[in-house]
Amino acid sequence: MEALLVETLPDGEGWQYEPKWDGFRGVLENDGGDLALWSRNGRPLLRYFPELAPPGAKLPPHSALDGEIILEQDGRLEFDLLQLRLHPAESRVRKLAAETPVRFVAFDMLLWKGEETWKLPLEKRRRRLERLKLPFAISPTSSDTDQARAWLDRLETAGLDGIVCKRLGLPYLPGSRDGAVKVKPQKTADCVVLGVRWKEKASRLATLLLGLHDDEGKLRYVGTCAVAPSRQEMLLDVIRPLLSGAPERGFSEPNRWGTGELEESALRPELVCEVRFNKVERWRFRHGTRFLRLRPDKDPADCTWEQVKPRPGPGDPTVASLLEAG
Repeated sequence: MEALLVETLPDGEGWQYEPKWDGFRGVLENDGGDLALWSRNGRPLLRYFPELAPPGAKLPPHSALDGEIILEQDGRLEFDLLQLRLHPAESRVRKLAAETPVRFVAFDMLLWKGEETWKLPLEKRRRRLERLKLPFAISPTSSDTDQARAWLDRLETAGLDGIVCKRLGLPYLPGSRDGAVKVKPQKTADCVVLGVRWKEKASRLATLLLGLHDDEGKLRYVGTCAVAPSRQEMLLDVIRPLLSGAPERGFSEPNRWGTGELEESALRPELVCEVRFNKVERWRFRHGTRFLRLRPDKDPADCTWEQVKPRPGPGDPTVASLLEAG
């Protein structure tokens, strides 16, 4: 069961709201004594997360739970560390499992002791799930729109990815987006344009290469921004003068600078643009950003990392406090 991305939180009766965990989606299944952990596209995952096998073995035969594999450090989710767990060497997997163990957070019941619970309405599945004595955490839910808005506003500090809104009264709908939507916070940031990637050098832009200053004042590469055809002429007019005297590339992620397909050019770091983004992970925008406008009124030195990654405040949720509420 998947969720359709929408821009606004659905309001009114008939909805169940849940935090959107930023991990790997997984179905944990005991098929008559054979434990398996399946990704959304049917890929076996248990070999990468062996620490989930002992608690998973406590599932009754012919039972299956839908949930999320998460990795937590210091109260927040760390998706980059989770990705490192997908390693081909078993010895490396075992080492990482001991150093950075994961958790399975359940949010739906598909099968229980052979009963096809996925056919039940969502609210009945949820009540059944809450009554179980599981060796796993259960994701919290709410029917209160104000609670959902509060989650949407502040869950970012715990590394979560937005809100999932599920329609009540429906069975589990495999492969469908008809029963759920997801809402992700959309934010803006002012970034320094460090360079460009060309479709045709000096005449057609592919992407802008963006940077932000860290706490020590160092300008770091943080991601890219696509350039729409309607913005090409305007941007080329301001970018061409900045090609002269540009510094040597000094990014800490040189492998992400070059693709081997498109030519790039560095720029003097004097141009600022405003972009829209939805997720930051470590020192990178997780996804591509959307160009909004140039900011000639903005000093590049004011383009800091702090504007895109808010620091936790008093009362902000942590992973632990959310799971306690579940």
